[in-house]
Amino acid sequence: MLNEIYTHCEKKMQGSIEHMQRDFKTLRTGKVTTSVLDNVKIDYYGTATPLDQVGSVLAADATTIVVNPWEKNLLSDIETAIQAANIGVNPNNDGDQIKLFFPPMTVEQRQESAKQMKGMGENAKVSIRNDRRDANDKIKKIEKEKEITADESKSAQDNIQKITDKFISNIDSILKVKEAEILKV
Repeated sequence: MLNEIYTHCEKKMQGSIEHMQRDFKTLRTGKVTTSVLDNVKIDYYGTATPLDQVGSVLAADATTIVVNPWEKNLLSDIETAIQAANIGVNPNNDGDQIKLFFPPMTVEQRQESAKQMKGMGENAKVSIRNDRRDANDKIKKIEKEKEITADESKSAQDNIQKITDKFISNIDSILKVKEAEILKV
């Protein structure tokens, strides 16, 4: 029973780390990635459709993204959606495709990205601490129901704390690497 709690807790904590890393993809680092357009949706025949499902989205070089719609009549819709997404650049429509030219990041922009990244890390840590609390509550509940002794409960809570510490230090090391990546010119 305790092993199930440990396994469930680790799975939830790993999910928090994976969520944080998905969030990182929306941050801009020195090199532009197509993931900055992940949240852009186009009204495609009445349905909000992700940009990458109505055309190809490619990073042509370190500062340029090219959007090539499969249907040319969508160009103005795509242009409007990108402007509304407020990603920091204006789309250039040449009648055939849309190009996004990202200027090189300034030191202030890099620091702002690093700040956002740290906030995402803090959110992941809070989520992990909530998972720890949930696991400890389950342990206390089965102790209260006399399925385990007080000593076993204390030992199990110590194990949950060790698991928590492992994931928190994992987040700290991921944040350190990501910060170096963002601040590197």
